[in-house]
Amino acid sequence: MSEETPRTVKPSDKALILDFGGVISRTLFETHALSEAALGLAAGTLTWQGPFAPEADALWQAMQADQISERDYWMQRTREVGRLLGEDWTEMQTFVQRARGADVQAVIRPEAVAAIGQAKALGYKLGILSNELDLFYGADFRERLPLLQQFDVIVDATYTQILKPDPRAYQACLQALGVRAEHAVFVDDQLRNVAGAQRCGLPVVHLDVCQPAGGFAKALQMLAVL
Repeated sequence: MSEETPRTVKPSDKALILDFGGVISRTLFETHALSEAALGLAAGTLTWQGPFAPEADALWQAMQADQISERDYWMQRTREVGRLLGEDWTEMQTFVQRARGADVQAVIRPEAVAAIGQAKALGYKLGILSNELDLFYGADFRERLPLLQQFDVIVDATYTQILKPDPRAYQACLQALGVRAEHAVFVDDQLRNVAGAQRCGLPVVHLDVCQPAGGFAKALQMLAVL
């Protein structure tokens, strides 16, 4: 008997799957100056730095230790910033939309734009797997950010109510894209979400938000050799 010839994996059989906040968009830590200007706060008012200065952000350390969730972290920051303005903010969406203003392009990572363009040109499928895209940014955000039209699939827990690292979140994205786990690369800035993807058989990149270019380059290199 002759051996079965391995099936060729075409570019369209592969997918680059990205988280949104922190991966495609710059983190709120990186855009304090933009936030302060949009909110009318004095420069230097916002001092928490999350992964950029974890030793000075006890709340961030608690999140990384799984003592609180990512949503818990941002809800506390939301309330804090609202109080600075004399307002009672109870939704993260209020913080994000007010802090980021009308210029949505200003908060998008140029490294992400470049990587998305390269993946598209190479024929790979593109997916977003987010826990809170529309929850944080509002449903009209997709219309204001043409970059999102490049994606074949957007799976958002705002609607599915299935949060990473639940395996069903990754499986839903893979099913929607029509690719196998071993033929996709998942990129996230949160280690717990990266670990969840690994448990589902996905090759992964844990994006270092302090050095994002290297993470995107690694993801594209991994896709090339899958």
